[in-house]
Amino acid sequence: MNIKGEEVDTVELPASVFEADVNEGLMHQAYVRQQANARRGTHKAKSRGEVVASKRKVYRQKGTGRARHGSRNAPIYKGGGVAHGPRPRDYSLRMPRKMRRAALRSALTAKARDGGLVVVEALALEKPKTRHMAEALNRLVGGASALVLMSERNENVERSASNLSQAKTLRVNYLNIRDLLSFDKVVLPLDALEVVGEWLGAEDR
Repeated sequence: MNIKGEEVDTVELPASVFEADVNEGLMHQAYVRQQANARRGTHKAKSRGEVVASKRKVYRQKGTGRARHGSRNAPIYKGGGVAHGPRPRDYSLRMPRKMRRAALRSALTAKARDGGLVVVEALALEKPKTRHMAEALNRLVGGASALVLMSERNENVERSASNLSQAKTLRVNYLNIRDLLSFDKVVLPLDALEVVGEWLGAEDR
């Protein structure tokens, strides 16, 4: 279809990309990996050995009737250290490239099977205008959220969609499982479809 939402031609989708086996477990693994790799892992709580406080004994050892304590740094005191608190760590997970690409093919196949793929002849705007982009997407996908894939940088389209909460533009070489699963529809211009076919349709080595 064209940018006005009118059907103008039919296109054959690459079978190697859009007729793959839908492996939900593989997609889930790829999604969890991407979410984990986005974590910074810089969280940290001070232990009792890192808290700066007086080293003086809280009160005398015997004769008070209370439990013995030697430091205000103990976790039971306000301002003391944290017992078993979070420490800096690396959350990143590894996944072979073949598996990552297979997960993308599974997601694209599921989108095409469920009617979530919209192939458009071309997507271009004369100037950045949020209203024009919103109108175009409304004609293409209705009120659904949309991931717009681009074959290359297009400043007019990218800036026009940047203020739309239900839309996101993404260049094909940054295609990832999280964005594919986060939007209802995938808008795919013909030039971007060609790049996807060349990239994901090629045999992994």
